[in-house]
Amino acid sequence: MKHTVNLTLEQRPEVLERVLRVVRHRGFKVTKMNMSLESEKVADLDMTVESERAIELLTKQLDKLVDVLSCNASEHRVPERLVS
Repeated sequence: MKHTVNLTLEQRPEVLERVLRVVRHRGFKVTKMNMSLESEKVADLDMTVESERAIELLTKQLDKLVDVLSCNASEHRVPERLVS
């Protein structure tokens, strides 16, 4: 199942590496990722991840990272016009 994960992060050189390490260790695959700087100190990261595992396994671990200010996940939905 695919999920969209939205993170607000403290902008530090190692933050993306830490997030991706947690994603990999929890058994999720990143299929899409977009990161933008909101300021010198804050970045927004949007990822689409895929796994048969429960998304809570990932979000609970991401919330524990010191650089993660907020973490939200939602089920990735395919538009109905594409499902025929």
